[in-house]
Amino acid sequence: MIEKREFGKTTAFGEPVMAYTLTAGDYSMTVSTYGGTILNLIVPDAHGRKADIVLGYKSLSEYEKCTTYFGALIGRFANRIKGGKFTIDGRNYQVPCNDHGINSLHGGPEGLNTKIWDVLTSEVDGAPALHMSYVSEDGEMGFPGTLKVHVDYILYPEGKLEMTYAAICDRTTPVNLTNHAYFNLAGDGSDVLNHELKLYCDKYLPVDDQLIPTGEVKSVEGTPFDFTSGKTIGKDIEKAGGYDHCMVLTTKGDHLKSCAYVKEPKSGRTMKVSTTMEGVQFYSGNFLDGSDTSRDGHPYTQYTGFCLETQHFPNAMNHKDFPNCLLHPGETYKHTTLLEFNI
Repeated sequence: MIEKREFGKTTAFGEPVMAYTLTAGDYSMTVSTYGGTILNLIVPDAHGRKADIVLGYKSLSEYEKCTTYFGALIGRFANRIKGGKFTIDGRNYQVPCNDHGINSLHGGPEGLNTKIWDVLTSEVDGAPALHMSYVSEDGEMGFPGTLKVHVDYILYPEGKLEMTYAAICDRTTPVNLTNHAYFNLAGDGSDVLNHELKLYCDKYLPVDDQLIPTGEVKSVEGTPFDFTSGKTIGKDIEKAGGYDHCMVLTTKGDHLKSCAYVKEPKSGRTMKVSTTMEGVQFYSGNFLDGSDTSRDGHPYTQYTGFCLETQHFPNAMNHKDFPNCLLHPGETYKHTTLLEFNI
């Protein structure tokens, strides 16, 4: 089942923004046309109690002002680009440095998370779907070429959420698309430090003091970044200085492969993540400081949510040894991420 309502109007131009609620079995999810943002995701616990397991705001205006990227589609290039600079075919490009004026973050200050997306809907065998699209014109946020982007959200009655991303371009351009949902499987506003996390990642990308990868791909063995056997998020978080790092999947290839498994002990909720990408940015909500408030007015403090953003490596276009992130005319960028919720 799919229900549609108006979520609000944009502050700058008064454009209507719609919210679509997908319901499948015991699960439901609401997505806004502003930024393709997941506004809520309702999941039952081991006792049958339903709760929202993603962080978000009450009003459209809060999403317009936010710097957290709660639940939004991210692009053209997710994560950071050092100095906002890159070179393609001998031509230098400069994109906005919206990360403390030093680096580019998540596609710039007016990335895909700020755009109003077109939507088509469908439903097959009880699985409602949103088919979202946006055309990023040549030069938008300094990126070359016109990029046509399509994102599908499909919610299945058995508790699966499939997100498929696709894009084509008319000039070579870097592309890195993801969703920036913050999860808290407890659904009660507590921190996520007791969530048990297993990452199917045997390496990670060390970063400098600006959170830019150094270029090294390092084994997680013997470091605070080793989640291969599973442990609580909080166990080594102080040693790590908080997590905001790209983890490298152990299994290679562009097929759907295991990425992460999360369990919340109080509720019994679990989440399995699979992806076709080579990396996942694990972020532990380090910069949440209580200045953002939830739909019921509670502050989002440090470690209130965690992100698992499946993606290409950050700053990949500036490291020749990193997997390719450039999309060429005639090619199709495509990747899928599957979330499976259970108890």
